[in-house]
Amino acid sequence: MTPPNFPIRRPLEVMAIDDAKSWRAGLITLWRMTRIAWLTPWQVTFALVATLFSATMQLIIPRLLGRAIDQTQLFASDPAAAKSALMATAVLVLIVSALRGVFTTFQNYFSEAVNHHSGVELRLRFYEQVQRLSYGFHDSVHSGDLITLGLLDVDGARQYFSTGLNRLVLLTILIGFGGVMLLRIDPVLGLMSLSFVPIVGWSSSIAQLRLRLTWRDLQDRMSVLSRVMEENLGGIRVVRAFYAGAHEQEKFDKASDSALDLAHERVDIRVRSTGIMTLSFLVAMGLVLWVGGAKVMAGQMSVGTLTAFLTFMTILQMPVRQLGLLVNSFARTSTCGARVFAFLDLDPAIADAPDAKVLTLTDGVLRFENVDFAYPSAPATKVISNLSFTAARGQTIGLIGPPGSGKSTLSHLIPRFYDVTGGRITLDGQDIRGVTLASLRNAVSVVAQDVFLFTTTLENNIAYADPWAAPDQIEQASQHAQIHAHISGLSRTYRTIVGERGASLSGGQKQRVAIARSLMPNPAVLVFDDSTAAVDANTEARIRTALQKGAADRVTLIVAHRLNSLLHADRILFLDKGHVIEQGTHAELLALRGRYRALYDLQTHGSDREAAQ
Repeated sequence: MTPPNFPIRRPLEVMAIDDAKSWRAGLITLWRMTRIAWLTPWQVTFALVATLFSATMQLIIPRLLGRAIDQTQLFASDPAAAKSALMATAVLVLIVSALRGVFTTFQNYFSEAVNHHSGVELRLRFYEQVQRLSYGFHDSVHSGDLITLGLLDVDGARQYFSTGLNRLVLLTILIGFGGVMLLRIDPVLGLMSLSFVPIVGWSSSIAQLRLRLTWRDLQDRMSVLSRVMEENLGGIRVVRAFYAGAHEQEKFDKASDSALDLAHERVDIRVRSTGIMTLSFLVAMGLVLWVGGAKVMAGQMSVGTLTAFLTFMTILQMPVRQLGLLVNSFARTSTCGARVFAFLDLDPAIADAPDAKVLTLTDGVLRFENVDFAYPSAPATKVISNLSFTAARGQTIGLIGPPGSGKSTLSHLIPRFYDVTGGRITLDGQDIRGVTLASLRNAVSVVAQDVFLFTTTLENNIAYADPWAAPDQIEQASQHAQIHAHISGLSRTYRTIVGERGASLSGGQKQRVAIARSLMPNPAVLVFDDSTAAVDANTEARIRTALQKGAADRVTLIVAHRLNSLLHADRILFLDKGHVIEQGTHAELLALRGRYRALYDLQTHGSDREAAQ
């Protein structure tokens, strides 16, 4: 088996904005990140003030060292005076160095504090947005891409204050004031001392911009890697069942090697840039030593002044190298931040209307009125077309039909996982698009066939819709779902922790836990989307009998492939290509001798033939 090729694409490319590369879009992103940083004004202020004092102390040190050397020559004939002067200067150097260390510590501490606060703010907004976005968005975006966005991009944007804003202040003071001081002492030597600055700044900036571009590619390749890993972990049982570990390993190796190759390319860019920067600095320092030494020998400059120049150059070397890091910080923030804000700025397709009201239930009547629906990904293809029916409180409606007939889609329209594209759905005459989502989804529970359980206790999974429910309510819902007996037999009963996605339970047990969870809010509309497919016939019958006790207080819709699940329904709708082609009771549909009767004969007589064989 050959591993598939993994196309390198931008994560969340469905959200990509064309002007993200423009200066205007970049500046807007930087401004928004600055506003987020200023949500902690005290930390920002302390960090900037500490940076100011730290840079000032750093600029004082070369002058003190130069003065110390000049004092040694000045008091060469008077050892006692020289010792006293050197001692005083040494004390000043120690004090200034200590203050610089203290202010640098404060600078780093508060800068990181701002970074972490910004990260927390971005992560909270990101996670809140994940909860807000509708089903349609998650249908089109891979969860691995969202994880990459929430981890790598948020982390790249959150460092903006320390690597961008604060570093800008530091470099402005060190390079700006330091360069002015050198030029004022000796313009010629000053220009020679600063000659490496444009070379280092240019080389570093180009390298960092190239690193930024490769970083984006690396993010994409890491996103592919995370998708491969996520799918492997999610489908680990399938991998084990088909003994496909070698194939999965080959897929992972290919994605991993792709990321490794790019990482090597990034190392090469960084090493070459470092070599150019080091060479230009050493050449500039050699020129200063040559020309400055000649001036010292000619008596035009003191040794202390030359020492101050060389010390200034040594101090400026690192800030100048950081010019590239500064450019990279702004570029990375504009790139990562633009992707994060593009996600945060998305409007959910399903949201409360401005004048939405709380759903008020009286008679509990559910009505479909000429409903049309097409998925956003294929707007020209109607999944449901001109569908109408009414279900009153106490009624059980069965939905059956061939795959792709629109049964599950219909069940997703009632809680507004998607909005209808034509017609309307009402509860007690209220268009569900005009009521709040919270009140609607509290009134409608859907038990899906694909059950998801959280890695927590059974009690917490069942009470998910009502975390403060009393234990007897949880037990009652479990009894109705026919899972109470199994839970009671466990060593820790309801406090038993289920494995990831409920791995410690069978398929039928997971479905019954999901049914119990859906019963907790006592919904007005209860939808079973083929949710008893993994349950044996006897257990399904017991569940149906238990649920009938509360069925008089709600509308019940059952989507099923097995006709045995619908025999008790008050009305059965046979769907095909989004249309209701037959409806009635079980007996009425059999009498029609249509599609329903053909399916009934296939399932019953087919089972008889299998039993006979």
